[in-house]
Amino acid sequence: MRILFLSYWGLEDPLTTSTVLPHLQVLQERPDVESVLLVTVERGAAALNPAPFRPGFPASKISYVPLCSRPGRNVILTKTDDFIRFPRELAALVREHRIELVIGRGAPAGALAYLLWQKTKTPFVVESFEPHADYMLESGVWKSYDPRYLFQRHWETKQKQLARGLMPVAENYRQQLIKEGIAAGQIVTVPCSVNLNAFGYDPAAGQQVRQRLGFPADAIVGIYVGKFGDIYYNEEAYELFRAAAEYFGPSFRLIVLTPNPLDEVRGKLAAVGLGEGRSFVTKAAHHEVPGYLSAADFAFAPIKPADCRRFCSPIKVGEYWASGLPVVLTEGVGDDSDIIQREGGGAIFNLQRPASVAESIARVAELIRQPDYRSQVRELARHHRSPERVKQAYDALLPGAVR
Repeated sequence: MRILFLSYWGLEDPLTTSTVLPHLQVLQERPDVESVLLVTVERGAAALNPAPFRPGFPASKISYVPLCSRPGRNVILTKTDDFIRFPRELAALVREHRIELVIGRGAPAGALAYLLWQKTKTPFVVESFEPHADYMLESGVWKSYDPRYLFQRHWETKQKQLARGLMPVAENYRQQLIKEGIAAGQIVTVPCSVNLNAFGYDPAAGQQVRQRLGFPADAIVGIYVGKFGDIYYNEEAYELFRAAAEYFGPSFRLIVLTPNPLDEVRGKLAAVGLGEGRSFVTKAAHHEVPGYLSAADFAFAPIKPADCRRFCSPIKVGEYWASGLPVVLTEGVGDDSDIIQREGGGAIFNLQRPASVAESIARVAELIRQPDYRSQVRELARHHRSPERVKQAYDALLPGAVR
């Protein structure tokens, strides 16, 4: 089987590192896969000078080609050019490499896979299939009249109709798709998987990080890995951090790993009483994240609530769990909120119920007092976020995808 694996993220995007490369490794190890052509969408400086492909694992079957978005124009013109030009370039790659199956990672990549199907009729499967258009609308990033929203929603409908297989990241969405009339056998739930070895708790590494940051050995350390704004809370997240600081008192410290402007984040933390000495803010490479997680006692995932959030699977929650960290998570996020309420592994808050914030922090404080809490939480990652789920999905969807 000759596969084209299409990622809408750039090669060096953390989402490619955390969600695409592990799946490529699974495909590399399958005896029925002859070759995999990885195609990513590169933007900005990366489009002018694409990085070389260095996956960090044996990849004899895998080759790489970037699709380069043309820089220097407004976003609507850029996206229009992308979705006109990229399908033509992909069609040429399909012919050159004699591709038999396309796997798109995410609904935007699935849109390109559908447009490619129109030209070549190459069967396609969509991983991490989510209602992306609704995500962007409900988060306020797109408006209902935005051409990006209108086209993406149309393309998602076409993916539902024409994809040989869909791999949603939440069982909630699988059930919704079945209600919409899609055959259950074409849908396999695969939450965003985590490398359990890479993200295992390392007490020595955690202690080294604490010492380097000047945090006391007995400090209660919270951590947040991610953005502020878009689908994540912004100002509300800082109030959540303030609530934790007030609950734990002077012993509380906070680590924030974020792509947002660092000075801006530091200023907002100082405004809620978490200035220099009580917080550390940096932008970290993906391979550096496990050490910081090992230095923490619990984690935050302040994701904005929306109806479509029931269908997502935040990679950060899986990484937190793999490191043994209970998560303070917004209510109604994917399957994870239900898992926490049913099996533990954190606590849920809802800003519409202000008392739930203090209750969630108190619940996490209770969890981290248990001597074996990390091993208990890690079992959630092993059960719900294992790469074995990816292998099982490929077993179900790939053999019949090429006829």
